[in-house]
Amino acid sequence: MTVNKLKEVYDLEPFRPFTLRLADGRAIPVLHREFMMAAPSGQVVVVMQPDDTMNIIDLNLVTDIELKIRRNARKPVPA
Repeated sequence: MTVNKLKEVYDLEPFRPFTLRLADGRAIPVLHREFMMAAPSGQVVVVMQPDDTMNIIDLNLVTDIELKIRRNARKPVPA
């Protein structure tokens, strides 16, 4: 996964929650824009969860970004 593709999803207006799918099968939800931070290198992101746990993710391990469908959307925005 490239940092540019992740940034496209992160910067959507209005923000849409999404899930990072990892090579090991884990699914990491990003519920709010404020819950994710990228390292200066652009290779690692930290995702906070509402229960104060965090995931430190190497973007080389992200295989897919799943966008949540907005209920009022007429058609989905491509990822």
